[in-house]
Amino acid sequence: MQLPRVAIVLPPREAFSPAATGAVGLVVHGLARAGEGFAAEVLGTPTAGPFPDVAFTPLRPVRLLAGQSRRFAAAVARHLRRAPPALVEVHNRPELALLLARALPGLPVSLFLHNDPQGMRCARTARDRRILLGRLAAVVTVSAWLRGRLLDGTDAGARVAVLPNAVDLACLPPPPAERERLILFAGRVVSDKGADAFVAACAAALPHLPGWRAAMLGADRFGADSPETPYLRALRRDAAAAGVVMEGWRPHGDVLAAMARAAIVVVPSRWPEPFGLTALEAMASGAALLCAPRGGLPEVTGEAAVPIDPDDPAGMAAALVALARDPGRQAALGAAGQTRAAGFDLPVAAAALAALRRQTLATWPRGADAPI
Repeated sequence: MQLPRVAIVLPPREAFSPAATGAVGLVVHGLARAGEGFAAEVLGTPTAGPFPDVAFTPLRPVRLLAGQSRRFAAAVARHLRRAPPALVEVHNRPELALLLARALPGLPVSLFLHNDPQGMRCARTARDRRILLGRLAAVVTVSAWLRGRLLDGTDAGARVAVLPNAVDLACLPPPPAERERLILFAGRVVSDKGADAFVAACAAALPHLPGWRAAMLGADRFGADSPETPYLRALRRDAAAAGVVMEGWRPHGDVLAAMARAAIVVVPSRWPEPFGLTALEAMASGAALLCAPRGGLPEVTGEAAVPIDPDDPAGMAAALVALARDPGRQAALGAAGQTRAAGFDLPVAAAALAALRRQTLATWPRGADAPI
């Protein structure tokens, strides 16, 4: 029996390769690979060395149109008209979802939000969000915090589902018999992620922690070609003085391997993380986690992380020293994190996504008097 086909549309600038992808690409790759009753085709702009284990179709935007979203939407619509799928899922671009819903009126188009919609075109105002919720087949957010941001000023709560991001526990590298005395930061090295707060906290903590070291994995962007920004140049000087090694961007597999070795992982995000995939991966890897409880992060970590304030490096340093000197607490936090992460395992998310897809198809087209 042929499985119903789902077209998963990436943001136009999202790379879809093991060598260069962010959280959206990683989540889409995992869910597309998991399947669970649907055949997925991922659509995106051309990517060098795309993930080989899922169907990926590169599409070049139509040049004659104005605006990146319009150019990409035209290319996606032209492709899907040739062989219409059962369902279209657009990730993280409200404008693109609306354009496709207009261009493909016979197909249900859903939107999956990974970031705050109030900073996105076609979703900034309450009126924009009401229109969005009224015209799409379904809207899904990766956290309840993000759902609240979407529903702010609207009355369409019944139609917005929450599907948390996932990690494939079966594919994580095994931890060593004994973890390294390593304090790790992994992610984009920008102010919003608290990279400078991590360096400042380590500068104060490391002199009190003989035998321990600190490292940062990441760059300004995802990929080996990430630019050297003024922020990075300044941070390199501070990191060198603090004894923090900045290793630059690394492929996702290398990041997971480092988390499996590290005793402590720090997620000092200043901005309200819509979800916090790095924190979930750290917990799943069994590292003891220090985390800023902002945005959707508390939904991910629960009680399995030490809360920190990225705007208080001295307090972060004290928390680091206390945790590094307490192996029992490290082990307890690591075990609690792994227990917590089990609820975000990829098969759990794949089953929930399949149920959402079936519900969307069962209620499409929506009646004129249906709630929105």
